[in-house]
Amino acid sequence: MTNFRFKALETVLTRTIPEIKLPSAKISDYFGANVFDNKKLKEYLSNDAYQSIINSTDDGEPIPRETAEQIASAMKSWAISKGATHYTHWFQPLTGSTAEKHDAFFEPTADGVIERFSGDALAQQEPDASSFPSGGIRNTFEARGYTAWDPSSPAFIMGRTLCIPTVFVSYTGEALDYKVPLLKALSVLNKAAVDVCHYFDKSIEKVNASLGIEQEYFLVDLALYNARPDLYLTGRTLFGHMSAKNQQLEDHYFGSIPERVYAFMQDMETESLLLGIPLKTRHNEVAPSQFECAPVYEEINLAIDHNQLLMDLMDRVAKRHNFKVLLHEKPYAGLNGSGKHNNWSMITNTGKNLLSPGKTPKNNLMFLTFFVNVIKAVYEHADLLRASIASVNNDHRLGANEAPPAIISIFLGSQLNDVLDEIETSRISKKIKDDALLWQGIPKVPQILKDNTDRNRTSPFAFTGNKFELRAVGSSANSANPMTILNLIVADQLKKFKYDVDKLIRKGEKKDVALLTVIKRCIKESKSIRFEGNGYSEEWEKEAERRGLNNLKTTPKALDALLSDKTERLFEETGVYNKREAVARHEILLESFYKKLQIEARVIGELVNNVIIPAAITYQTKLVENVKGLKEIGLPKESYAAQIDIIAKISEHVNFIKTNVEQLIEERKKANVIEDSREKALAYDEKVKTYFQPIRYHVDKLEQLIDDALWPLPKFRELLFIK
Repeated sequence: MTNFRFKALETVLTRTIPEIKLPSAKISDYFGANVFDNKKLKEYLSNDAYQSIINSTDDGEPIPRETAEQIASAMKSWAISKGATHYTHWFQPLTGSTAEKHDAFFEPTADGVIERFSGDALAQQEPDASSFPSGGIRNTFEARGYTAWDPSSPAFIMGRTLCIPTVFVSYTGEALDYKVPLLKALSVLNKAAVDVCHYFDKSIEKVNASLGIEQEYFLVDLALYNARPDLYLTGRTLFGHMSAKNQQLEDHYFGSIPERVYAFMQDMETESLLLGIPLKTRHNEVAPSQFECAPVYEEINLAIDHNQLLMDLMDRVAKRHNFKVLLHEKPYAGLNGSGKHNNWSMITNTGKNLLSPGKTPKNNLMFLTFFVNVIKAVYEHADLLRASIASVNNDHRLGANEAPPAIISIFLGSQLNDVLDEIETSRISKKIKDDALLWQGIPKVPQILKDNTDRNRTSPFAFTGNKFELRAVGSSANSANPMTILNLIVADQLKKFKYDVDKLIRKGEKKDVALLTVIKRCIKESKSIRFEGNGYSEEWEKEAERRGLNNLKTTPKALDALLSDKTERLFEETGVYNKREAVARHEILLESFYKKLQIEARVIGELVNNVIIPAAITYQTKLVENVKGLKEIGLPKESYAAQIDIIAKISEHVNFIKTNVEQLIEERKKANVIEDSREKALAYDEKVKTYFQPIRYHVDKLEQLIDDALWPLPKFRELLFIK
């Protein structure tokens, strides 16, 4: 019998590092070379057409038909000059990945063919929507769906194809993607934030959400990956005994980057920079073979497009280097999982970061206004924020190995925590001058520098100097979903804040007094969401329960928040989702949850019956033959007692595994006939998944007993340390 594990290991030992040729020693020479950005727009378009697309990007103005034709022609000319032969509308359906349908740049004519790309083709395309998740919004036999150009995200070239970022909607207009709700939420936030900004600065006309996404990932040699059916089919190892050396020495974090990995990083970064993705940081993460890259902050819509593109790029480039990128949140049990830390803030058109305090009382009050409203928004909609990061993959990760727990709380750091406590208990003076302190007994809020607050690794939502970091997003997720919710709930809270402040002003209160009065109320009402301690402790779970904070550990129950009365009112008032869209997303996320568990359950059954048990029996048979031989030559029983013990232990583990896999299959069959998606997801979570860990425990025990030469699956010690 061929041992594919050893064939894979032999392949790894013969790996060579491909030569990486950089376009130039200076990144500025080639950054964005494959992007139809503003610089190229200005070069290829008339002044009127260029201004039209700028107005559309900045203010949402529609682009006239004749201008769209000019832009399409310019895009085509530029793309063909770069070697492109096709174009595609690049969109983000509710599968979680990106999608594209390629069309060639030609049309038949009487004389042959001509390269052509019309304004209509730029503005809209009709991909078959029947096979994308819709959650019941549309019937499967109704194929029509539309992609529509998003001018705020520039077109780019991948390979020989011009990719045009687009939204994706159904025939009846409902969103079938992640981008439409995000753009709506950003518009709602802009309006609400500008209205509040006008208490302090009338010149502010626009507020953009800013985002920097830190992307964690694992690398594994491609040959070893292909020799692990569980990794190949589910993205994670369903079995595997922990390597004697793993992350316990803490020597991988920020360590020297392995040579093969360094070559991959250089190649991946070059491809990213050509596409205008501003990758700036790379380093080893905590676990062996775990790494991180991070870009410069961007406007949120573009940052999310770039992150989706980055994940695709990473996979493509990894294959050139005989690697596989693992974006699963928990590919190896017992080691750190991977997240996608979303660093979020709000930036005005005047360049001010609304989450960065200034040196004057007025600017500090402006900071406090937005800072406290974010805290209040997360407090009011903590369960909805938890739902936005829920997935079967993330359930494996949350609550251990530096991942935040499922309880949503906010970490501020002692300095800001003390400031809010002081404000809460202070007495507001109603007899103040404009240049005086705005309340008695409290000093000015100090200008907070980036390093004045720690980064609590156990906090799902932490303030880190001039931004909030949502650490709970999974590494494989599309950040558009949690960012839609975060921007939406902050917008909703800012609207309520303005209503309350204006109400006090109409009653005769001075503006600053009204602002501080409502700020104090928000601080007091949201105090229970603030937590400065260890999110992993049992004490925190008990304390959180006393505070009324929910601990929604699994996805099916976390997703209930999408359909709560509070959420329905929020969606209705802001217009980001209609009821059909919210119900559809709930349905799609539940389906994804139980289908992934269904796949994992099937893989466990196949691996156990076709790979693990046969290997165990093969080794056990060898031991039986050994014992027989020793008996035949007349050796005493104690001389082969160890072999007898191992034979018995193998039988014990095999019997347990076989029995439990059969029970797992029966539970899976029962779950499969349940029609209600939530009940089906719960059945998979509470009935089927409960068999995973016990089966794994006994398989991992067999791995320790069976002859290394016979064990068929690459082991953790081989997967984790890149050669």
